[in-house]
Amino acid sequence: MGLIPYKNEEYLDWSDEKNVEKMRAALKDVGSRLDRSYPAIIGGKRIETDGEIVSVNPANPSQAVGRTARATDREADMALDMATATFEYWSRTSPEARARILLRASAIMKRRRFELLAWEAYEGGKPWAEADAQVAEAIDFLEYYAREMLRLKDGVEIYSIPGEESRYTYQPMGVGVIIAPWNFPTAILTGMSSAAIVTGNTIVMKPSEFTPVIGAVVAEIFEEAGLPEGVLNFLPGYGSEVGDYLVQDARTRFISFTGSMKTGLRINELAARQIENQRWVKRVIAEMGGKDAMVIDDSADLDSAAADIVKSAYGYSGQKCSAASRAILHADVYDEVLNKVVEKAKALRIGVPESADVNVGPVISEPQFEKVASYVDVGKQEGERVLGEDPGDPEDGYFVSPTIFEVERDARVAQEEIFGPVLSVIKARDFDEALRVANDSPYGLTGGVYSKNRDHLERARQEFKAGNVYFNRGITGALVGVQPFGGFGMSGTDSKAGGPDYLPLHMLARTVVERF
Repeated sequence: MGLIPYKNEEYLDWSDEKNVEKMRAALKDVGSRLDRSYPAIIGGKRIETDGEIVSVNPANPSQAVGRTARATDREADMALDMATATFEYWSRTSPEARARILLRASAIMKRRRFELLAWEAYEGGKPWAEADAQVAEAIDFLEYYAREMLRLKDGVEIYSIPGEESRYTYQPMGVGVIIAPWNFPTAILTGMSSAAIVTGNTIVMKPSEFTPVIGAVVAEIFEEAGLPEGVLNFLPGYGSEVGDYLVQDARTRFISFTGSMKTGLRINELAARQIENQRWVKRVIAEMGGKDAMVIDDSADLDSAAADIVKSAYGYSGQKCSAASRAILHADVYDEVLNKVVEKAKALRIGVPESADVNVGPVISEPQFEKVASYVDVGKQEGERVLGEDPGDPEDGYFVSPTIFEVERDARVAQEEIFGPVLSVIKARDFDEALRVANDSPYGLTGGVYSKNRDHLERARQEFKAGNVYFNRGITGALVGVQPFGGFGMSGTDSKAGGPDYLPLHMLARTVVERF
């Protein structure tokens, strides 16, 4: 296949009035289509269920965004049956044909970009720039994985001995269960699903119960791209109701999961148990969150450091597994950096994402709102709150203002994943202590160091315990193909999404040797 070289999708320029007009038109159009019903899709057929999931706008909880099927074991069984039957056909299709479907899906996403952004604003509560970065990432996953499959389709080179031919190739695994999160409902759902599909597997795709309508739109895009019936089976449902069934079933070959540490560990435990008729060791590909730190030493550019702390801490209300939830500041610059961070965070505009100048939207749901609010209460007892207000009435939207606590390193708010706009600021007497504090976490997803000291940067390059480490920049917004993403420790299986090792996780390596 002759393709242009891979290139990341460019972000939209919101200073361009044409883009603003297109976004307003998309919000109006999608707004006129709210509260529709979306059934499950199994083998291309629309399947109604007894119950339903009502998805609401987190900025306006009285507004229903849509209603989707609510799968039970019955529908899960149907989906696994269909995926198992379809695998026999799909696994034999050419890698080129599978790659073309991803490229077609990418083209459709590009054409429907503003519509997707509007769904993100309504169902995900995402400000425009955050929504745009996420849809661009979904497009990148499709483009990158299509090219990666073409790179890997004939295997990789190994050595042969005289008189023999040795080949090392990859083959599809089987049925994959895709369990996606709500915080990147277009990008991560598209990325995990497309990686499994392009490698020749069939999938049961379960979006988050908080963003199932976006899941339905993504499933529809794959359908429009020409993906054969039964390759992708769309199964909206509550994890507590169908998750265990899908993970434990003998037909499931692998599980691709992004979400909380607690759920990821449960999936890993359930998948490890062999049950009757199970013919393989299930593979788990998991990304499970973080408690990410930015270290600022006494040589750093303090204005840039403060700006990137704020951007990394409060982008999408801190609801990113890569978000900066700890700022570890050298004692000599502590007060200056903290004052700059407070000043810049105060300038953020919080509100309903109806215009491009809103920086901070709501958190995703009432349970998440209550969780973050409870951590705000904890933080007030553990340290000094230097920015932020007590959360208001959730009926008015799930809004939590940017919050900063000065705390000690062992405070709960400095140790536990909050997944909201709450930043813990910790003082370190020197770089040694700062690095120890940064590494004092069971997680190891992202981290950053702001410094002009080469020794400090080189030490952090070796010693900072995180899968993605960034120097003198923000720690969120990893680009597909440029910054492969995945973490150490309790942050997951270090499966680097958007990187050269990701597709082989969805395939079986095979060695064939012939003596002549």
